[in-house]
Amino acid sequence: MHQTTIKNIVRCTGIGLHGGKQVELVLRPAPEDTGILFALRSGSGTSFLSPKPRLVVDTGLATSLGNGHDHIATVEHLLAAIRGLGIDNIRIEVQGRELPIMDGSAASFVYLLNQAGLRRQTKARKVLAITKPLSFERDGKFVKATPHDGFFVDYTIQFAHPLIGRQNISLEVTPDIFATHVAKARTFGFLREVEYLHANGLALGGNLDNAVVLDEFGVLNTDGLRYPDEFVRHKLLDFVGDMAVMGLPLQGRFEVFASGHALNNGFLRYIEDKAAPVAAPAKVPASQPVPAGLRGQPAMA
Repeated sequence: MHQTTIKNIVRCTGIGLHGGKQVELVLRPAPEDTGILFALRSGSGTSFLSPKPRLVVDTGLATSLGNGHDHIATVEHLLAAIRGLGIDNIRIEVQGRELPIMDGSAASFVYLLNQAGLRRQTKARKVLAITKPLSFERDGKFVKATPHDGFFVDYTIQFAHPLIGRQNISLEVTPDIFATHVAKARTFGFLREVEYLHANGLALGGNLDNAVVLDEFGVLNTDGLRYPDEFVRHKLLDFVGDMAVMGLPLQGRFEVFASGHALNNGFLRYIEDKAAPVAAPAKVPASQPVPAGLRGQPAMA
């Protein structure tokens, strides 16, 4: 397959989850091998940041990227839409320190990207392929990866809440499946946590228009749920977005249990360490296989 970018420039505005302020977002086509590039605009000019696992600086309420000078929060929903639709190269211009939360899902970003259209480029797509089993576990939660020609996710969550309990979803993430079965799933939280966050000046942009909120027994949103298992679908959405921080698309089968932004990023750092010799060929003889089950490779053209 070949690399892709978007055809046209698209833009939107929305409220940021953290600060509750309006954010301006512009998506632009990008040349081959650019990858995902954030252009952060401020009064002093424009600075650039490309997602990498070790540039994740906060995973508390969302995934945030920073490099010591620049910072951008709540990137996972847009990154999920980009990776879910199979877009390789894109420039993301942001006026503000976070992306807009929109309706708490990736649906608005999918709509925006579809409005922009996709353009096939000349070079072959590069992926980071899982070639042998890998496992990353912490406190009983885990991400396990095995070889697979594609991006397959088997995701399980478990919450001590009567409306959630244990939920599972297994699917091959393709553009059509992502747009239909994943993108519309909204972020969720519990009323007691939302009240605490607001009281402490956090998540000021969070409300029933951009999150599913639960009390002790059920959902407070008057429109209810979009899917019976919207909770696990949103966790899968977050996983797709968090995996996009790797830079290159990952290829493999992923079994995930009770993970969140922190564990997702820990898994990426783990596999980045295992793949590190790829970037230093002088230390690894050409005849020696890449360690620990990872291989950077172009997909079949």
